[in-house]
Amino acid sequence: MRIVVGSDHAGYKLKEAIKKFLTERYIEVIDVGTHSEDSCDYPDYAAKAIETYRVEELDGGILICGTGIGMSIAANKHRGIRAALAYNPETAELCKRHNHANFLCLGGRTTDIDLALKIVDKWLNTSPEMGRHLRRINKITELEKRECR
Repeated sequence: MRIVVGSDHAGYKLKEAIKKFLTERYIEVIDVGTHSEDSCDYPDYAAKAIETYRVEELDGGILICGTGIGMSIAANKHRGIRAALAYNPETAELCKRHNHANFLCLGGRTTDIDLALKIVDKWLNTSPEMGRHLRRINKITELEKRECR
């Protein structure tokens, strides 16, 4: 498995903990930054992570900002990205199972490390369901093809 990770300054510490967690499980991690706690803009790192995900044909991505909200908004502006903010293992499971989330978003200031690692583990170990869920994902894909009025 190959995962891209990205964060802004508020998510830096959590990103580093997640990288360690993933590499200990023999998951290849591509870190697109940021590489410090110096102030920066989360949309830039969401875009870098998504570009890397596409070019490298990765299995998914994890994005972290202060709350995870900004990263999820920025990531979901990109066609084909289904980024979900999860705040516990149950929402991590459901976003992958029902919504086929290819990016997991977390809040570096709102989620402690132990809980975040449980969320990541659940998301990584959940498979998307087909059936009615795939039908809904296909409808989202169709929405991306047209401009909403």
